Amino acid sequence: MDLLDTLTAKGLRGEVPTREEALAVLATTDDELLDVVAAAGKVRRRWFGRRVKLNYLVNLKSGLCPEDCSYCSQRLGSKAEILKYTWLKPDQAADAARAGVAGGAKRVCLVASGRGPTDRDIDRVTDTMAAIKDADPEVEICVCLGLLSDNQAERLKAAGADAYNHNLNTSENTYGAITKTHTYADRVDTVQKAHGAGLSACSGLIAGMGETDEDLVDVVFALRELGSDSVPVNFLIPFEGTPLAKEWNLTPQRCLRILAMVRFVNPDTEVRIAGGREVHLRTMQPLGLHIANSIFLGDYLTSEGQAGQTDLDMIKDAGFEVEGAGEATLPRHRADVAAAAATGSGCGTAASACGSGCGPCGGHEHAPLAGTASAPAPASEGADGANSANGELRDDLVKVRRRGAGTELAPNA
Repeated sequence: MDLLDTLTAKGLRGEVPTREEALAVLATTDDELLDVVAAAGKVRRRWFGRRVKLNYLVNLKSGLCPEDCSYCSQRLGSKAEILKYTWLKPDQAADAARAGVAGGAKRVCLVASGRGPTDRDIDRVTDTMAAIKDADPEVEICVCLGLLSDNQAERLKAAGADAYNHNLNTSENTYGAITKTHTYADRVDTVQKAHGAGLSACSGLIAGMGETDEDLVDVVFALRELGSDSVPVNFLIPFEGTPLAKEWNLTPQRCLRILAMVRFVNPDTEVRIAGGREVHLRTMQPLGLHIANSIFLGDYLTSEGQAGQTDLDMIKDAGFEVEGAGEATLPRHRADVAAAAATGSGCGTAASACGSGCGPCGGHEHAPLAGTASAPAPASEGADGANSANGELRDDLVKVRRRGAGTELAPNA
């Protein structure tokens, strides 16, 4: 049985591939790409049918972050010409959220730049969630405020939050190459705090920062073990004015391979195509829907997405349907695991690939990311014909958000 047959069979049973099999997906050729998408599509349809969950971002506080994450346009010292504003009032945030819900979004994601929330910030978000729930009690709310302190996750849960987002972003062994002001362990701790409080854990990665295939596989297995219910796959948006502005390492084919690998490792987990899909997948976005079961609608935090109606048309034209408010996103058995975690009867993790319990998988040595002193070229760059390798820097595709939350212009939903 060849690789794709093996991965499909495992995925249909909800089983996790080996690291070697996951690496092999990333090493497939362009001639094999449609076969890879088709195999991942069978797994996606087994657990999620043809539903696409829509999520909508509301940036509660934009820019001026004290953290130094190299990929972020809101980072300390960023010269990216993004919107900068302090906390939106609850009614402003609720108005922005309503636009997304009216466009079909099932989940609203409330995000604020910063290292982590103060108790006053938790109060602000609590008031905002109340305003949103007053308008639509059924809407899911995911909160993303940075590193959590003790009892803050419990307060958010009690106030009506359904999920908490905090991405691991990259492998443990390369994390220090992109951020110095906090650690990988800090991020793991926050995801565990959120899950321990009964919040659905939303945690993902960023691809395209110059990482190796081994880095990508490591972080995806770590997310699996950490019990992430939703895995956002971000593709680096190389903003001018940030340290990674010249990191154009992705092609549409590379992005699809990454999505397929994430799906095979997380067959029964929500996989979301997140930031950068318009920049890097471009005209091949519909193929991504055959792998992932979730996307963001419209704009992102500091960058523009394609028009919300274009997203809806793409879903319909590709033969998919928008997931309704009354439909469960996760398969029943995954929902049961999340419920057990909420009641404290288990650690909330999915099947472990290396048997290390509730913590992330680690212990693998890798070279630092591109942009550091001894960084090698990404292992698959030559095979993929990455943009940076052939000199095609598509910075014309990066559009700073100038509408929606924090502006006087209507949102793109």
